[in-house]
Amino acid sequence: MGIRKKKLSEIESNDSPIISTHEGGSIVLANLDAMFGWARRNSLWPLTFGTRCCAIEFMAVGASRHDFSRFGNEVARPSVRQADLIIISGTINYKMAPVLKRLYDQMPEPKYVMALGACATSGGPFYYNSYAVVKGADHVIPVDVYIPGCPPRPEAYFYGLLQLQKKITKDRYYTEKKLSKAKK
Repeated sequence: MGIRKKKLSEIESNDSPIISTHEGGSIVLANLDAMFGWARRNSLWPLTFGTRCCAIEFMAVGASRHDFSRFGNEVARPSVRQADLIIISGTINYKMAPVLKRLYDQMPEPKYVMALGACATSGGPFYYNSYAVVKGADHVIPVDVYIPGCPPRPEAYFYGLLQLQKKITKDRYYTEKKLSKAKK
């Protein structure tokens, strides 16, 4: 019996790299970027950087009612070298900005950033009443996904996580790295 192969246009971004099956088992047909992207998007290890009230909402996301591990966002890591996603939840002061930058620089590649809440995205209500508040996390490090709200609900966090997973799936990290080495 013939194995039906999917055309590249038929494969959706949320498909796993397993394309079709036969009597002996599964046949895996994927390029390296698709395989690593699938594995990376389903095994994010976040590093939390919680400074204010949004950190409480982030803690609720890890509780049994919402349980973010079902989205592949497993245990929040305490070490920078074990994390590939930094979740900034709360206000960033100018005194904390160098610490955030240092943590981001110590993370291994590829690394992703989520700004959780109004304070992390735009300074929030504290920006206009204080001289010590940074206007947003993107003034310190590059941000991949912004999650609005004051504080944002856990459902908003999940939507932001799904958007980040879509971005990771489309990322061509290994191909670009290989092409840049070939050009040198």
